[in-house]
Amino acid sequence: MGLSRYLFIIAFFSVAIHGCATYNPRPLGESLFLERAQTKSENNVRVKAAVPSAAETRQIFGDDLYRHGIQPVWIEIENKDEKPIWFLPVGIDPMYFTPLEASFLSHSRFSNTANEKMDRYFFEKGKDIFVHPGGSRSGFVFTNLDEGTKSFVVDLVGEDQQVRTFTFFIPVPGLKIDHSKVDFEGLYPANMWKSFEDEKDFIAYLQGLPCCTVNKKGSETGDPLNLIVVGNGEDVYHAFIRAGWDETETITAVSAWKTGLSFLLGGRYRYSPVSALYVFDRRQDAALQKVRGRIHERNHLRLWLAPVQFKGNLVWVGQISRDIGVRFTKKTIVTHKIDPDVDETRSYLTQDLLYSQGLSQFALVKGVGTAPIEAPRHNLTGDPYFTDGLRAVLWVSSQPVAFEKVTFLEWESPPE
Repeated sequence: MGLSRYLFIIAFFSVAIHGCATYNPRPLGESLFLERAQTKSENNVRVKAAVPSAAETRQIFGDDLYRHGIQPVWIEIENKDEKPIWFLPVGIDPMYFTPLEASFLSHSRFSNTANEKMDRYFFEKGKDIFVHPGGSRSGFVFTNLDEGTKSFVVDLVGEDQQVRTFTFFIPVPGLKIDHSKVDFEGLYPANMWKSFEDEKDFIAYLQGLPCCTVNKKGSETGDPLNLIVVGNGEDVYHAFIRAGWDETETITAVSAWKTGLSFLLGGRYRYSPVSALYVFDRRQDAALQKVRGRIHERNHLRLWLAPVQFKGNLVWVGQISRDIGVRFTKKTIVTHKIDPDVDETRSYLTQDLLYSQGLSQFALVKGVGTAPIEAPRHNLTGDPYFTDGLRAVLWVSSQPVAFEKVTFLEWESPPE
């Protein structure tokens, strides 16, 4: 090997190692994510919160924390009270990472000096839990990654055991959510809207809705419309996010690639796209899902905004089913297989919202049409399902509702 080539190789690796070993994060004041911060106040205490995207996190901390499954949440607490308060980070994430733990996962292999600088920087950016009277503290809590919308609670405790709770729902740039481009206000002309105040009239409307979803042409029926959600957009959105439901991505080359990898490797893709079903001559307005350990197993639902209001609240028509595996078909080659007992999945959602305190009242109403286990109907991909023919009607709330305060309206009772 010639001397010049030898020196070139040494110089190349020196530059590469130096590049990996340097640590130069961007000052926090230059970060645009603070412009998206949300602020809430209560009893002389103000809380400000923001969540940086993956790209912004790389700039702030000099490393791709999202790649490690870590998402920093920035919190600022201003205490104008006469007594100190304590901040409880477990309210944001019971399994949060410590600053030095997050730093350790980002350590360089080539420079202890850079790692020590990183440790100090992460430690300084961490959130202190004690705020003096008249004081203000800010910093990051290193949480587990949630793409789409980040939902969390900031709990503050005073010396007199007074607890102040602040709930945040913060959209995080990066994920292309399927409902983000839907013009909900422009879905229907003004003359199409109906408003119901009387329960009997509203029940008659719900019973008269189509039994099932259809394909794009409207020539074949699919999964049953076994769900009615009553609540304005923010109430619906917050209730489901707080209950742990994830938004779904639009179908793009990237999301299709991630879906394919999860399918082949049996991984967990929390935001995988949901296929289109049709009601009111259009595909679903929004889709949500709860994934288990694998993409093959999930609960998922679709919602369509109906052109009606009941006692001033919006009404959403929906379909929910549980994916329990995959199978091959002539139509789509590979598709999810649903649990044939769609009533159980309907019941699961009611329980889920009840336990997450997102439900204020619920009822059952006819409209789907019965399909016994001996003579099941089939969805668009050929999966059989049976049902008692009832729909769950769920009034959701963006504010927590205690278990014992939830009301059941006896519109219909499940058959014996």
